[in-house]
Amino acid sequence: MRVLSVLGSTGSIGVQTLEVVRRNPGDFKIAGLSCGSDIATILEQIEEFSPELVSVASESKAAELRELIASRLPSLRTEVIGGERAATEVACLSSADTVVGAIVGFAGLEPVYHAIREGKDIALANKETLVAGGDFIMKEACSRGVDILPVDSEHCAIWQCLWGEKRSNLDRILLTASGGPFRGKKREDLENVTLEMALNHPTWKMGGKITIDSATMMNKGLEVIEAHHLYGIDVSKIDVVVHPQSVIHSMVRMKDGSVLAQMGMPSMILPIMVALYYPERGDMINEPFDPFCEGARHLTFEPCDTEVFGLLKLAYEVSSEGGILPAVMNGANEAAVASFLEGGIRFIDIETVVRNTVDAMSKDNCAASLDSVTEADRRSREIANNKIREILN
Repeated sequence: MRVLSVLGSTGSIGVQTLEVVRRNPGDFKIAGLSCGSDIATILEQIEEFSPELVSVASESKAAELRELIASRLPSLRTEVIGGERAATEVACLSSADTVVGAIVGFAGLEPVYHAIREGKDIALANKETLVAGGDFIMKEACSRGVDILPVDSEHCAIWQCLWGEKRSNLDRILLTASGGPFRGKKREDLENVTLEMALNHPTWKMGGKITIDSATMMNKGLEVIEAHHLYGIDVSKIDVVVHPQSVIHSMVRMKDGSVLAQMGMPSMILPIMVALYYPERGDMINEPFDPFCEGARHLTFEPCDTEVFGLLKLAYEVSSEGGILPAVMNGANEAAVASFLEGGIRFIDIETVVRNTVDAMSKDNCAASLDSVTEADRRSREIANNKIREILN
């Protein structure tokens, strides 16, 4: 039985992780849950799974949650904590052996890092952990004997294709992308994109930040950098392949020319199950894949136009440079996307803010510690927010 702490339990991946647990109560136990501020949802989760420790992002929300538990669930012994480092306490809970890292953004890095140092296996859904901290996260995991179990559908697909293969046989990674809502558009078509248009993803239902990242193709840029760290392959050997049907979740090409692919209909339940049951397989809880269904009958592949989606091009550039620049790019992107989601800058301005922030930062090649990337993240947000203010004024 795996004993889990789920970080980001009220988000899309967190909710689906708990669905896997709900469907397989004999295989998993919930020790800890963590969320930002969605008190109503986490209260329901507490009632169902009776975790020993729960964290929320602020002490005021923690106090509110304690009062709700006392009035509705007086016999429950769940401890509730709040504040900046509360999620790290949930991640390091002694009774948990596996941490599901599903907090959105850079905020997910520190809890995962400390969980690794405590010897916890990591079911990783948070891209930014490896984008910003891959240089030291993978080294720490290796030294502690910790498994990084990729939950992203693309990285889970690559991982499964490589099971039983020598890494020296890997020639190339073919990372698939749906293309998002603006596939096939020209640069000028992006000038008047509204928030509603950008949130209308053709394939996946996700949170706001990741949906906007998919629309700009930054999401795929983050995944390129993740793949570089997870599989020890240079980014020059990682290709993004636009595959609108989202049936093939990614492919690998081996040195003899063989191409291996993992297929299935779009669902995050399966990659979550693969990660949590590894090295075994759980029983199927989704509908089985039907190769004759409408969505699978005609599979197409095309390149991504990086002149239109310049953030993908930038991700390759900063990964090649290395050091703090991936963390800088990520921090600037989080700031820019937040502004767009709040009705500030235009969609097209996201790329401008991110690239100008990267250009403004020194090319420091040291990203060897949590402190160095945290400072890079802080500084990049400061610069990005200044550039956002310049645009809005």
